[in-house]
Amino acid sequence: MTINWHQRAVALDLDGRAFMDGARVWAADGRTFSSVSPIDGRVLTDVARCGGQDVDLAVAAARRAVNDGRWSGQSPKARKQVMVRFADLIETHRDELALMETLDMGKPIRYSLAVDVPAAANCIRWYGEAIDKVYDQIAPTSKDALALMTREPIGVVSAIVPWNYPMLMAAWKIGPALAAGNSVILKPSEKSPLTAMRLAELAQMAGLPDGVLNVVPGYGAEAGEPLSLHLDVDCIGFTGSTAIGKRIAENAGKSNLKRAWTELGGKSPFLILKDADIEAATKACANSIFFNQGESCNAPSRLIVDASIKDEVIACLKTLAPSFAPKDPLDPQSIMGAIVDQVQLSRVMGLIAQGQEEGASLVVGGDQVMQETGGYYVNPTIFSGVSSQMCIAREEIFGPVLSIMEAASLDEAVAIANDTDYGLAASVWTKNIDRAITVSRRIRAGTVHVNSYDEDDITVPFGGYKQSGNGRDKSLHALEKYTELKTTWIRIGDGA
Repeated sequence: MTINWHQRAVALDLDGRAFMDGARVWAADGRTFSSVSPIDGRVLTDVARCGGQDVDLAVAAARRAVNDGRWSGQSPKARKQVMVRFADLIETHRDELALMETLDMGKPIRYSLAVDVPAAANCIRWYGEAIDKVYDQIAPTSKDALALMTREPIGVVSAIVPWNYPMLMAAWKIGPALAAGNSVILKPSEKSPLTAMRLAELAQMAGLPDGVLNVVPGYGAEAGEPLSLHLDVDCIGFTGSTAIGKRIAENAGKSNLKRAWTELGGKSPFLILKDADIEAATKACANSIFFNQGESCNAPSRLIVDASIKDEVIACLKTLAPSFAPKDPLDPQSIMGAIVDQVQLSRVMGLIAQGQEEGASLVVGGDQVMQETGGYYVNPTIFSGVSSQMCIAREEIFGPVLSIMEAASLDEAVAIANDTDYGLAASVWTKNIDRAITVSRRIRAGTVHVNSYDEDDITVPFGGYKQSGNGRDKSLHALEKYTELKTTWIRIGDGA
């Protein structure tokens, strides 16, 4: 049966209240802000505008849960069952969550349904299943001692997540943090806060005790800043811009030296070498840069191509671009939706204009469209003749903008790839496996794809080098961020 998502949207009951200590609540001072849909500019609902007082209440609730062990004190089997039920409920409420995500953030409903909701559920389930399968260690000591190396919950975790993948980024943080036995305060972006509170409700329905997962929506300066400075927060996991990540790290240092794990921006290179399958490479590049309207930290925004095949690559991309023209995100056939808000739209359009001013050649796009809807839409945009000094090659645009850069040799291609402050992801396209491995080792990035892009799963870590941050989401490595490593040295026998 075909779903009329516009009718569903009209009937959707949205609740903008925060979630603290097991209950939906308004901000202590009663303030709210409007959640505005980028699809058409309409107000979806009023959302609790949490501030320092609300942060204090949420942290106190989380600390009580830590201290009495209502979650960490349960058996691994019991905690696993709750996490798996939580994942099941996310899947049960798939349509509701997907619609909320699309209305709030502007991504096509087809991807909210096929990517965001299933990936979030899979993440929660995967970490739930890991709870009773991760073992501690015993050190090799002399016979008169027993040394235990154990992982313990770090305590109260603050998770601050971005607006581009609200559900998935929340799952990447709360999945391992809860699996490790912590209590969590989740601060969603004010641009897309709605699914965060609903996730907390579903977690409670699954059996998560009160106070273990709290959600404080609000602005960064009013809710995020107090969390990063709070003396009773033990750890902060952040995904967002490099500028804010630096501030969070600074706040962590000058408050209580809380652990600060940051997954930040990217300006990922996509290398097409002269022996590559050009058709496959260009399709993968277009699919990845225009996915989620280009609002992805790992988007391959710098296409570095061998000079001998540049014209062919540009011709292929020029042919592909029109198929990504933005459409109504609630149309199941749409593959590119709306930019998240007017602020981000202005940033994208400003950088497009600056790229032209600096001498880059506009191949396609560069224009705002569908203005009659009241929403925020930009055509897929491709520049050629881009140099590493240009703003569009250096700044994270977070929009559907691809910069094509030419390299005369393999060494130059690698040099261009590494000529960035970031190091989140990269891709290398070649039919020569030796060359692929050699180049991938030379690129300074947390993930290097070979003849693919954005193909991974929950079993591998995600994070970057340099100013792309110090955190790693996903995989068992993420559990290390939310635990303390304890050594217990036990003298045994009489020492004889």
